[in-house]
Amino acid sequence: MLNVGLDNFDLVKYLISQVMQKDKDRLAALCEYYPEARKEDWRLWQAGQRVQIIKRDAKKGGVLRLGTEVVSDDEGTVAALLGASPGASTAAPIMLQLMEKVFKDKVNSPEWQAKLKAIIPTYGIRLDGNPAEIEKALAWTSEVLELKYQPAGAVDEVPQAELKPLSGGKPMADIAL
Repeated sequence: MLNVGLDNFDLVKYLISQVMQKDKDRLAALCEYYPEARKEDWRLWQAGQRVQIIKRDAKKGGVLRLGTEVVSDDEGTVAALLGASPGASTAAPIMLQLMEKVFKDKVNSPEWQAKLKAIIPTYGIRLDGNPAEIEKALAWTSEVLELKYQPAGAVDEVPQAELKPLSGGKPMADIAL
């Protein structure tokens, strides 16, 4: 564990500095993003906590792993998700990783491939650098979610704002730290 701390000294130093930070320093950091921030409008609020993985390494003893990782036994009978708990943007890909690891033979079968592609039309397709597939995926998602979709080439002008701010309104903080 000492090796992990030494290998990630900058991260350890940063995390300790955040924990030890004084209120005036937090407010100064906040003012960089919201210059009208006033101390009386804000309060310190404990946010979600993250757990990081320290993985065994033959050379270093332990290595810090950020994010989430699927681990399973060799037979694929037991699996777990370690690390930071996934949010909506990562939950589906992580579940697919779990299925590909634990049910490898089934996932590769024609039946499972057909079902996965019916549920996730982009399954197995690289989207980065593939604008045509991205457009198809956006159109399909919009249809399923009943959203109005305009293909990228169909946008002619910048939409005008429909709402106007109230006159005489007082700026108000809406974030808790």
